[in-house]
Amino acid sequence: MSIIGNAERETQNRVIDLFRDELGFRYPGDWKERNGNSNIEEGLLRAYLLKSGYTTVQITKAVHELRMEADNPNRTLYENNRSVYHLRHYGVSVKAAAGCAVAGRS
Repeated sequence: MSIIGNAERETQNRVIDLFRDELGFRYPGDWKERNGNSNIEEGLLRAYLLKSGYTTVQITKAVHELRMEADNPNRTLYENNRSVYHLRHYGVSVKAAAGCAVAGRS
């Protein structure tokens, strides 16, 4: 690893320490070499949304929408990230049943 890579890793470690030790976040470890690694951890997201009171149908539709926006091959990475941020900030509107519009925001 180059000197620049070492400096970056040290900075990342300080950020991890801050979030874990001072802010109380759970750190699941370095997943860069993990099988099935994804920028959307669907299992964790589904569990969080279920615990937050959303139905399975709402969660499935919201995760589908998130994946479509995150993985859009017709846009740049920046545009995909901007779209995902918009969904995260404003929520995903889904219809769980006819006539029942639901908008979630996390």
